[in-house]
Amino acid sequence: MSTTRIALVTGCNRGIGLEICKELADTGVKVIVTARDEQKGRESLKIIAGKGRAFDFCVLDVNNEKSIHAAVAYAEKTFGHLDALVNNAAISIDGGQAGLNLGLDKLRQTIETNVYGPLLLSQAAVPLMKKNGYGRIVNLSSGMGQLNEMGAGSLAYRTSKSALNAITRILAAELKGTNILVNTMCPGWVRTDMGGANATRSVEQGADTAVWLATLPDDGPTGGFFRDRKPIPW
Repeated sequence: MSTTRIALVTGCNRGIGLEICKELADTGVKVIVTARDEQKGRESLKIIAGKGRAFDFCVLDVNNEKSIHAAVAYAEKTFGHLDALVNNAAISIDGGQAGLNLGLDKLRQTIETNVYGPLLLSQAAVPLMKKNGYGRIVNLSSGMGQLNEMGAGSLAYRTSKSALNAITRILAAELKGTNILVNTMCPGWVRTDMGGANATRSVEQGADTAVWLATLPDDGPTGGFFRDRKPIPW
C-alpha cells in the first residue's frame, strides 16, 4: 500500500479544479485527476505536469453512479487507500434567472451534478477512508448558497449549494471521532469559464482554501464553511 497521501479531485480539466490538483501535488500529495472526457482530462495533465508533481488519471462522470463507484474502486485497487476527496465539479445553468420562471429541468440537472454527485462520492469514499483512520472531504460551495445573504435569482444554483452545505454539516456530525474531517468552502468570484473574465479573484486565490482543507492536521476543523481559510456564516 502506498504511504503517500492520495487525493481524488472532481472536475479537473480546467479552472479551479485544475489549480487545486496542481497545488495539492505541490504539497506532496499524489492526485487522481478526473474528468468526464478522457482526452480533455489527459490534456489538462500536460498543463500542470512537472516540478516533481505526482498525478494519476481516472475517468469520472459525477452524474453516473457506476462511474463514481468505479473511480473509488480504482483508487483502492491502485493505491490501497484514499485520503482526500475534493468535490469540485459543478454546473451553473440558471445564472440570474428568476426562480419564479425556473423550469424544473434546470433544477433537476443542477441538483444531480452539484448535490447528488458529491453525496454519492462521499458515501463511496468514506468506507475506504475509515479503513485507514484518515480522511478529508472538501466540498466547493459558494457564497450564493449562504442563507444569511440569500438574494434573488439563480434558484437552482443557490439551492444546490445550500444543500451541499447541509450535507457537509450532516456528514461531519456523523463522522465525528473518525479522523475524517468534512468541510465546505467558497472560492469567491474567480476568473474561470464559470466566473467570467470580470471576476475579482485568481484561480490561485480560489483554490487555496480547498487545498488547505484537504491537508488539514488531525486537530483541524470539521463541519465548517470557509473562505480564505476563515469561517464564514452559513
